[in-house]
Amino acid sequence: MRFWLAACAVSALPDADAILHYLGVPYAHPLGHRGFWHSLAFAALVAGVMTVWLFRERRWRIFLFLFVVGASHGVLDAMTDGGLGVAFFAPFDNARYFLPWRPLVVPPIAIAPFFSAWGVEVLASEIVYVWLPLAGSLLIVETVRRVRARVAPAGRETRS
Repeated sequence: MRFWLAACAVSALPDADAILHYLGVPYAHPLGHRGFWHSLAFAALVAGVMTVWLFRERRWRIFLFLFVVGASHGVLDAMTDGGLGVAFFAPFDNARYFLPWRPLVVPPIAIAPFFSAWGVEVLASEIVYVWLPLAGSLLIVETVRRVRARVAPAGRETRS
């Protein structure tokens, strides 16, 4: 449970920069929305702190997983059709980047617009381009895992 809670926290934490937006930090500022908090350095920092704080075993594997989870937030934001891009290399380079393929509808920073046609459009694009491919990938991995477990040679232990 601790592992999955850490993964959820790491994946959501970059959007805490929206609080700074409401406190007056300009969007384009290095600490503004999709700035440092969406960078690879921040993903590494948060993954490292969470790993050291919460886990004693398999630290490198957990760190790498949490880093990928944290970095994926910025990658997905760089696939949206709006905003200023993501400062992947902050604090060393504050330039903002988008990926060449940008199928995701940019979500609003405020909460209220999520409960409108815009929010429905955001959700629909995320279902099509994020959730369905992820679910399909997990289904394939689980199917392969189960097939391999069934056809394991006699005398060899299988993991379940």
